[in-house]
Amino acid sequence: MFDIQKIREDFPILGREVYGRPLVYLDNGATTQKPRCVIDAMTDEYLNVNANVHRGVHYLSQQATELHEQARETVRRFINARSTAEIVFTRGTTESINLVASSFGQAFLHDGDEVILTEMEHHSNIVPWQLLQARMDLRIKVCPISDDGRLDLSALEQLFTPRTRLLACTAVSNVLGTVNPASDIIAMAHAHDVPVLIDAAQAAPHMPIDVQALDCDFLAFSGHKVYGPTGIGVLYGKEKWLDRMPPYMGGGEMIGKVSFERTTFNVLPYKFEAGTPDYIATTGLAKALDYVSSIGFDTIMEHERTLTNYALRRLAEIPGMRIFGPQASSPQQLTDPDDHDAVISFLVGDIHHLDLGTLLDRLGIAVRTGHHCAEPLMHRLGIEGTVRASFALYNTCEEVDALVAAILRVMKMF
Repeated sequence: MFDIQKIREDFPILGREVYGRPLVYLDNGATTQKPRCVIDAMTDEYLNVNANVHRGVHYLSQQATELHEQARETVRRFINARSTAEIVFTRGTTESINLVASSFGQAFLHDGDEVILTEMEHHSNIVPWQLLQARMDLRIKVCPISDDGRLDLSALEQLFTPRTRLLACTAVSNVLGTVNPASDIIAMAHAHDVPVLIDAAQAAPHMPIDVQALDCDFLAFSGHKVYGPTGIGVLYGKEKWLDRMPPYMGGGEMIGKVSFERTTFNVLPYKFEAGTPDYIATTGLAKALDYVSSIGFDTIMEHERTLTNYALRRLAEIPGMRIFGPQASSPQQLTDPDDHDAVISFLVGDIHHLDLGTLLDRLGIAVRTGHHCAEPLMHRLGIEGTVRASFALYNTCEEVDALVAAILRVMKMF
């Protein structure tokens, strides 16, 4: 049974107050809170097992290395990768995508080649390709979205040409909550012999990921959005690509042999992990993934679907409410977890999103405001920004009621 109160007790920060009011944390799309087990595991390693990994013969180093590599295996299981050689630790989704843009770009892209993105991409899946474009004659093509926030797959099909070298697409929009049909998109791209990078930053906390079933070529996610620590992330890559890609950075650990004349590189995945890794954070990430897995995605998805449906119905009762995304035209309808994630972006009347978010904060409600690192999507929607409420496994319907009551109170001020 899913005991929400017991779950909330695992997250100490949820018991605090802000401005004398109980904290209602609805900014999970930006970062999730951390369960006590993650904090305790990281503290324990700092206090008892702190030593650099892979480089020492002494006991602590061996123990730290074992924890670090156990974490890699935990990640492999979490996304069902074929081998731990396909699991590269990075600082997060952003670095993972930059790694692919740099290394895959260096190995496989030439002047006149094309990369396909979508209108709903986060800046971290736009800017790295523009940086690459500044160094070579690269064409960036963009798949449009429909008015209700879904990818236009027929338009996407028309974008492929013999010069298309990669499709990079988000699994879930961090603004609209749209769950993209990743399997269909990957199959379409592969029919054109085009590899696919999936940005799973917003998917990993909410739904199971099976990279072998998806057949994606690359996939990235961040630890801090799946109840783990900041500064740690994952790049999954098929060995056939990682083997042929040059290193992203140079330094210790990623080398085979070094001389002033020539350097050879380490085996996968260490070829892409220059320098001392955040081995404490990898332990925290593994503990977070184990925590999520122990609850089970069937349970998490059912809870978050109920919560999101309730929030959509309650928000739709507010006069002047504008909800963006797949539920925009009929927010009273139930969401489908295969279609809409636990994110709701909205505006209310003529109230500026920053004003609304600031005043909600004074009432103890933590939401995100602005363009959410998706300015091209805002331009497509014809707005400057939104207020975004994003839910996690520890949020409750009572917190949704608090959000609605706070919005109604703010409206009276305008």
